Amino acid sequence: MKLKVTLLLLLNFGFFGFAQENLTYQKPSKSILDLADYERAPSVSMDTKKEYMLLSYRNTYKTLDDLNQEELRLAGLRINPVTNISSTVTYVSNLKVRKISSTDEVQVAGLPDNPKISNIIWSPNDKKILFSHTTKSGVELWVLDVVTAKATKLTEATVNANLGNPFSWFLDNETILVKMLPKNRQPLLDSKKDLPTGPIVSTTSGEKSQNRTYPDMLKNKNDEINFENSMTSELYKVNINGTATLFKEAAMFAGERISPDGNYIMLTTIQKPFSYVVPLNRFPSKTVVYDSRGKEIKTVNEVPLNEIIPKGFMAVRKGKREMAWRNDKPATLVYVTALDEGNPANKADFRDEVFLWDAPFTNDAVTLVKVPQRFSVMTWGNDTVALVFDEWYDTRNVKTYLINPSNPGQAPKVLTDRNSQDVYSDPGTFETRKNEYNKYVLAIEKDNAYRIGDGYTKEGQFPFIDEFNFTTLKNKRLYTSSYKDKKEDLIEIEDFKTGKVLVQIQSKSDYPNYYFRNIKKQNSLTPITAFKNPFESIKNVSKEVIKYKRKDGVELSGTLYLPAGYDKVKKEKLPLLIWAYPAEYKDKNSAGQSTQNPNEFTFPYYGSFVYWVTKGYVVLDDAAFPIIGEGTTEPNDNFISQLVDNAEAAINAVDALGYINRKKVAVGGHSYGAFMTANLLTHSNLFACGIARSGAYNRTLTPFGFQSEQRNYWETPGVYNTMSPFMNADKMKTPLLLVHGEADNNPGTFTLQTERYFQALKGLGAPARMVILPKESHGYVAKENILHLLWEQDQFLEKYLKN
Repeated sequence: MKLKVTLLLLLNFGFFGFAQENLTYQKPSKSILDLADYERAPSVSMDTKKEYMLLSYRNTYKTLDDLNQEELRLAGLRINPVTNISSTVTYVSNLKVRKISSTDEVQVAGLPDNPKISNIIWSPNDKKILFSHTTKSGVELWVLDVVTAKATKLTEATVNANLGNPFSWFLDNETILVKMLPKNRQPLLDSKKDLPTGPIVSTTSGEKSQNRTYPDMLKNKNDEINFENSMTSELYKVNINGTATLFKEAAMFAGERISPDGNYIMLTTIQKPFSYVVPLNRFPSKTVVYDSRGKEIKTVNEVPLNEIIPKGFMAVRKGKREMAWRNDKPATLVYVTALDEGNPANKADFRDEVFLWDAPFTNDAVTLVKVPQRFSVMTWGNDTVALVFDEWYDTRNVKTYLINPSNPGQAPKVLTDRNSQDVYSDPGTFETRKNEYNKYVLAIEKDNAYRIGDGYTKEGQFPFIDEFNFTTLKNKRLYTSSYKDKKEDLIEIEDFKTGKVLVQIQSKSDYPNYYFRNIKKQNSLTPITAFKNPFESIKNVSKEVIKYKRKDGVELSGTLYLPAGYDKVKKEKLPLLIWAYPAEYKDKNSAGQSTQNPNEFTFPYYGSFVYWVTKGYVVLDDAAFPIIGEGTTEPNDNFISQLVDNAEAAINAVDALGYINRKKVAVGGHSYGAFMTANLLTHSNLFACGIARSGAYNRTLTPFGFQSEQRNYWETPGVYNTMSPFMNADKMKTPLLLVHGEADNNPGTFTLQTERYFQALKGLGAPARMVILPKESHGYVAKENILHLLWEQDQFLEKYLKN
């Protein structure tokens, strides 16, 4: 049955004065609609040698019909049981190929009618591109020949994409490992029709299990059966000529990793028992390595059900984890085990140990390195060079170590030791390139490696490239972007000897485009793309990053927009809209740093207030709202007071410029920003109204932590209650527009949060309006819903702010 295009709007006050409305979808005023209803530029993907690019086109928005599909919600997944792919996937609708040295775009021939394309993967030699096409009955595998720009179907609609990307290239560029639906697959059960055979019973052993509020968990035996059915696949080897050979019989395959040399395949399967309280990534699993012919070599890991885990963001499970192939060796496994039992509360000189294990695993694994904090990631280089990264959330510390993989006894050298939130000290990311195994490893030239940095400073953003020597451990600056009226992103170094670099350049009115820059030649810039600005109507708005201080001295910033033609001399007093999202910090220095760039392209979208600069509003976008807890004090211990101080500082800063009527200020936010908005309206008199979208308002419904809070409700009930707008609903007197997706899939922000908060406000006589957007998840995607949302916000602001 098709969804009726009607919104159920529950309200205590309204534009028409009723308690409920059956309101059909509306569109915003012309100035907003012209910006919202635009044609999206294609996304760009380039081959390794930068000879060809793939242009992928997709619709600007989905439609309600796209969302109105059958859906199963199982163990954290949302899947379409008819097509066997995620119900949330965003499809590409067209493909074109272009030689980078040319400007001619070639339409890919042979595509199916009305294609729904996803899972795009280049072959190791960059001559072919795999992609999936979703039909009405299932998912097909297709291959695109890059040179001829011709697409060919390889399989029927029997690919199983329920767990994401369902296929992988072998190194030979001819063979693909594909997950297919079993030929004898049983039909899924209809939980609404099948009568239960008994109650649902859960028990606890008495061990602490402080899990957050995960959505879409398994709920009953039917869900278990449907989950197993949906996850089960047969593995096939499919040749690009279309022939298919069964590689492994049916199992719940959850991970397929081919060794760099292609001689081994590591397969991870989901095992039983399932859980009703944690998602599938914490279900039992078994990992087995096979040779390329399918012969079992070794069971390398078995993981039990993981419902119980210690408290804290640095808590991990016991046993082997992070198991993967080493990128610079033919067939060596790497894995990590916790030395503190995975419990951050335990004292330990070293938290994690990293092991190497050579195939065919006839010998025991050997220790590579131990790290004092929680292992994060590795970047492989060669026999004598690799990088190890560890981290510790409570201190926000991250370290980078240089190790010699051939000499594990050699002490690691600390290359960086810094606060992860201190963006001004960020040394950048080491460049990698593909090796003979088509795996990314450190780009090393004569003992030198290269780092690309974002280049945030107190004076602005100036991205850079450094040369780093592994012998002397010293940096040499090779290039710094000097733009003050544009923003340059350094994407990739193409040629280390000649200095050829792929960059993207934009300004507040110039759409981001790609260029080749030669950093050894001044002003050497070769354009690659020429995408036009789809938002011409706002190209002349005033945009600047303003910096100001909170009353405790913390530096703050925000991007300020003024209407086109605004007279900064006469300074008409306009209404102000503030859009923000709180962020937690452990020190004032990091909290005061800014990553905003006034030269970033102005891209209005439903997740901000920028549209309203066309309607005579001043907009402060991405206003800094740091919440700081230094030393043993946690950020949330003083959450409310810091929120109010941030808001007051922002209003004071714009008011000091003379642009606004400070009695006409509105605030808005999405998710945690919605939580912020409700608290600001509750605990201050700074705002005339607010807009809160897809938030959580009762923290007792997220009792084992939320956002960056690691303590549970019973440890700090005062913090949870004080921070909850629901608990303080009797103090709310300011008009509030509440919006939520009907099918929110984000942990903690269940739609119920908005419904119950609205009921509290309504019962206590507070002015509030609630809009539930049909079929939407945490982020909104349907054109009908987004345009109506903009209409709702526009009407609300006109009534409670502007007039």
